Amino acid sequence: MLWITRSHVHVDRVACPWLITHFVDSDAEFLFVPASQIERVAEETGGTPFDAPGVELGHHEGRCSFESIILKYGLKDPALLRLAKIVHAADVAEDIDRDPIARGLEAIAVGYSLRFPEDAENLEAQFEVYDALYAWCRLEMAKSK
Repeated sequence: MLWITRSHVHVDRVACPWLITHFVDSDAEFLFVPASQIERVAEETGGTPFDAPGVELGHHEGRCSFESIILKYGLKDPALLRLAKIVHAADVAEDIDRDPIARGLEAIAVGYSLRFPEDAENLEAQFEVYDALYAWCRLEMAKSK
């Protein structure tokens, strides 16, 4: 399936493709376009838009796009829900201090954007970060049982 979002990926626009490919659509393809073209490109291609103004899988009711995808697809994994708190805090500027890991994830996202300005390459490189962070979340959830 084709998924469409804004170009120049950052925290939520990296975390969402990671979430989608790992938990929603293992054959996902991603298209990055200017924000002004999201609606037109989604209509032309039949792709699913995310992390863009006014789309279902965007920021709503205090949620970031990552959280909206979790809600829509009924994902319940406690480690994934812990990761969602980190992503939310790193993505929503006024919530940056709600999670102790958020500032680190934000810094990593900025660094990857500087190293890999091309969106697809940035995703490919940064998925390792989310794999590792999810593994840490799984460990933390196991410890809390």
